[in-house]
Amino acid sequence: MKPTILTCAVTGSFPTREQNPALPVTPAKIAEACIGAAKAGAAICHIHVRDPETGRPSMKLEYYREVVKRLRASEVDLIINLTTGPGGRFIPSDDDPAKAAPGTVLTTPEIRTEHVVELKPEICTLDLNTMWFGGGAVINSPRNLKIMAGRMYAAGVKPELEVFDTGDLLMAQDLVADGTLQLPALCQIVTGIKYGMPSSPEAMLLARSLLPKNCEWAAFGAGRHAFPMLAQAFILGGHCRIGMEDTVHLAKGTPAPGNAALVEKAVRIIRDLGGKVATVAEARNLLGLKTPPHRSSAS
Repeated sequence: MKPTILTCAVTGSFPTREQNPALPVTPAKIAEACIGAAKAGAAICHIHVRDPETGRPSMKLEYYREVVKRLRASEVDLIINLTTGPGGRFIPSDDDPAKAAPGTVLTTPEIRTEHVVELKPEICTLDLNTMWFGGGAVINSPRNLKIMAGRMYAAGVKPELEVFDTGDLLMAQDLVADGTLQLPALCQIVTGIKYGMPSSPEAMLLARSLLPKNCEWAAFGAGRHAFPMLAQAFILGGHCRIGMEDTVHLAKGTPAPGNAALVEKAVRIIRDLGGKVATVAEARNLLGLKTPPHRSSAS
């Protein structure tokens, strides 16, 4: 049995400090959460940034830059995975649906990947979904996806394909066939988002059957399904994800004290089911990633 790569998604866009005061929102706290998660057993940290004053989601390069700088300066090795999901949301106005309502952040593929091109993480996400999601329409056109993927590969970054429904997987197959996406691919199956794939064994099995050939895959469940779907992903041979982006609770009625505690529980589940959690070196090997220069020189 190959080792299981564990990703920690430390903050996301939707959880709030009202839901759990331990949610990290400043660049310093986000970096600290990543380091704690890595020490607890996560090989990859998936990173969004937020406005430090308001805690609201942000796309500012300066916040990404500070998080990445802190992580690369730390003594803890981990694989950095930056999101490119923000910038895809359109909210139609009630009186004129062709016009954007407040809260719309739909922007160009160049802006959505600006931080990836400059900071060159090992991995970044590429969302393939177009769907109604969280009070707005998320739009990821094939044209924009091709531009984003091209910029990622040119920067030496491996895309992690985020798939929310079966149509996203069929698009992934087409993007592989036309050369937009390179193999071996990395796919993340997202379950539990309303109007996407439900958090069920049947949905995850169907999604797994539609994955592009020659890829590593992981899966997770949002909200109360986070830990059951983590176990399901492991049982079906996939890698796993947990973190405060996905759930702010350690158990029903028990707020998570932080991301590290969620990772520790995930590690226990994987080990109790007979698995082995991948080290950072093992994860890089499985994903075909090179050790970053700052880590090679350090070693």
